[in-house]
Amino acid sequence: MTEGRNHTTITKFILLGFSEFPKLTIALFSVFLGIYLMTMSWNVSLITLIRMDAHLHTPMYFFLSNLSFLDICYVSTIAPKMLSGFFQKHSSISFLGCTMQYFFFSSLGLTECCLLAAMAYDRYAAICNPLLYTAIMSPTLCVQMVAGSCIAGFFGSFIQLCALLQLHFCGPNVINHFFCDLPQLLVLSCSDTFFFQVMTSVLTVIFGLTSVLVIVVSYGYIVAALLKIISAEGRSKAFNTCASHLTVVILFFGSGIFVYMYPNSGDSLSQNKLASVLYTVIIPMLNPLIYSLRNKEIKEALSRWKKGFIWCY
Repeated sequence: MTEGRNHTTITKFILLGFSEFPKLTIALFSVFLGIYLMTMSWNVSLITLIRMDAHLHTPMYFFLSNLSFLDICYVSTIAPKMLSGFFQKHSSISFLGCTMQYFFFSSLGLTECCLLAAMAYDRYAAICNPLLYTAIMSPTLCVQMVAGSCIAGFFGSFIQLCALLQLHFCGPNVINHFFCDLPQLLVLSCSDTFFFQVMTSVLTVIFGLTSVLVIVVSYGYIVAALLKIISAEGRSKAFNTCASHLTVVILFFGSGIFVYMYPNSGDSLSQNKLASVLYTVIIPMLNPLIYSLRNKEIKEALSRWKKGFIWCY
């Protein structure tokens, strides 16, 4: 830290990580390393399968491959630093490194909010307007929706970054978390954070509530359309295409709401840390499984890939 005439400026932070479980260090490291490696391999495999199989070159799988790429980037902003901290007595991160970690984490999270809303609209178009689906969800529109999600996410996070860099940190510099998250940073700031909190609330409404509203309205129309389907087989097939997406939405938004709406005091700190593990590390690993286990088209693509692989030998 550097000392000025009347104050001390923090130049680095100490991340406590999971130091409250010293006897489980090796076990936790092994578990999180395994989760990270599985996340990378499963998402890369899903992207590769979608790229290689022409039957999966549809809007739904285009969005899914982008979600997998987003999850790879998302978990990579948190996991490497978290893993390296297990065997450091004091895991430190510079002020700039801390703010940049939050910037990329936040921008990818906001992008995922928008992308999940876009995927909900895609399911609405597929089920409610099946005859016009290919016309509505054109390749150009799909690319625009993904690009728009990324631009919106990075722009929203950039606004937060600019405001965060204006805050003053004079100590203490200990963050009781495994990464630089906003609530913990605001607690440590010596500046008045009222404006920052208002701005963050506005961004939450714009991104969070707008995304949820799009998802809820889309599935409202989907449910109405499903009720009109007479055959049980047709209804089940249509529902299966939405069940995976709904599961991901509930896990992502549910864990996020618990962390950012629950008060950060007392025993809730440990609960928030566990919930943070869910949406930063576990959900990116589960997403490719959730979308693959009950997906007939992906299973058929895997079967074709296996047959082609065996035929090569």
